[in-house]
Amino acid sequence: MVTFDEDKQDKRVAELHLKEAEGLAQMLSTRYNLPYIDLTKVSLSTDALRLIAEDEAHLAAIAAFRLSGRNVDAAVLTPNNGKIADLVVDLNNKGFNVKLWLCSQNSLDRAWDRYAEIGRGLKADAGVIQISDEAIATYTAAFKTVEDVKKTLDEEIAKSLQVGGISTLLEVILSGALATSASDIHIEPEETAIRLRYRLDGVLHDICDIDNRLIRQITSRLKLVSGMKLNVQQAAQDGRFSIKVEGTEMEIRSSVIPGSYGESIVMRVLNPKSINVTFENLGVDDQLYKIFAREISRPNGMILLTGPTGSGKTTTLYSFLRKVNSSENKTITIEDPIEYHLEGINQTQVNRIKGYTFLSGLRAALRQDPDIIMVGEIRDSETAKIAVNASLTGHLVFSTLHTNNAAGAIPRLIDLGVSAKILTSALTLPIAQRLVRKLCEFCRGEGVPKPEEQFLIDNVIATIKKKKPDLVIPDTHKIWHPVGCEKCNKTGYKGRVGVFEAVIMDDAVAKVTIENPSEKEIKIAAIPQGILDMRQDGILKILNGITDLAELGRVVDLTGEFI
Repeated sequence: MVTFDEDKQDKRVAELHLKEAEGLAQMLSTRYNLPYIDLTKVSLSTDALRLIAEDEAHLAAIAAFRLSGRNVDAAVLTPNNGKIADLVVDLNNKGFNVKLWLCSQNSLDRAWDRYAEIGRGLKADAGVIQISDEAIATYTAAFKTVEDVKKTLDEEIAKSLQVGGISTLLEVILSGALATSASDIHIEPEETAIRLRYRLDGVLHDICDIDNRLIRQITSRLKLVSGMKLNVQQAAQDGRFSIKVEGTEMEIRSSVIPGSYGESIVMRVLNPKSINVTFENLGVDDQLYKIFAREISRPNGMILLTGPTGSGKTTTLYSFLRKVNSSENKTITIEDPIEYHLEGINQTQVNRIKGYTFLSGLRAALRQDPDIIMVGEIRDSETAKIAVNASLTGHLVFSTLHTNNAAGAIPRLIDLGVSAKILTSALTLPIAQRLVRKLCEFCRGEGVPKPEEQFLIDNVIATIKKKKPDLVIPDTHKIWHPVGCEKCNKTGYKGRVGVFEAVIMDDAVAKVTIENPSEKEIKIAAIPQGILDMRQDGILKILNGITDLAELGRVVDLTGEFI
């Protein structure tokens, strides 16, 4: 008696159908001049798969299955699907090189099944992380303090160790940074854990420790979305990506450097709202505001901003540019990099690999018939000389320079080879600034200065009266100090404010400049201008309860000579 095995027959028929489908795919690959691939026999990369969203992959009948550096291999059912060309162009625009292969429907189904493994993750494409409005709304509602961020991160770290979900962990890290208004995110592998820190109001704060078993996954994920090379681990790399929050696109600048226990990652959050400080709201006193307004309205001259990284120079420069920009003039910037985009202004970015430096950019900008030029930074003699000459030939030039104070800009330019006589005609206003944290208005505590603090305050007030005899000075025997509450994340500070100083190139300063002056000589010559220096400006803000001595001393030298 013959026994008919129905299951065995069905299996054989299925195998024949698969074999037939693969044979058809091979035949079509020859017709379309594309290499054939059987995805059931190769290892599939989930990092590659993430480059194309699942719904788009189904519509285009495509699956990215391999990623090597910036090279992407993708399998298609037929190259005649019109959506494939759009996806390839999109990937090319993001810096990826795409190679197409032809495969069967069975191969695509196998690849698409892998989307379930990354379903919890961020919906990501090359260079863009889509964070849903709902997710951000949920997180920001929950994240009232840094402690809330820490608690949620602890939960996600545990989940990541058990079932994966690195993308969700990174979503929480990014959302926590946005909710707490962090400017930078630091992910630092150490011997026993990964240290996560946020920079809040210019100061780093520990958030939590992450299990160091996750460092490779975190690094690979961030490298992928930042457009870095995944296989390079012993060299520094820079990249960028965007996150969409409630319809607003924010750029994240990422940097990776090799370390003893893994690659250290820093992400700078470029929130457009953080530079929406108008010229009128810079926080300078009335006298200095009028000086700024007068000098930036000139048709020519050079205005320099000095200060270290993170001192607010970009915010101030952009407020100047927005104030002077109009349909009647042309403004060109040379930046490294372009941090924020300004409407109506021609912004260009330094690209040293292609030979576009501050120097070559400045030369090119002068051929574009500009009225206003912003050079991101004066670093060398030739750039300094060309910028000075531009200010003498009918252009208003904005730039930055590395000096400790406003007076120091003059000897620095002379050291760079700029003629002192020419400098007196070109330079109109060097400005120095720092950012200090503001005391939390909900919890600041009132007190009296210690004897050494009172000595400092009294001596600085004496120098202020030399410059501004009629200025009404607040009570010098009352100061405030940080306490800490939930509204300021227990730090005692909330927000930041600038302290400024400037030197006008008037006749007295010009006369000293020609004699190869020191910073002290310039400061003395500028005393009759009545402009407060950063220490004096800061002491007045302390007496008005805006900040405290410890915070001012963190960014401004309080021990110098009283002039």
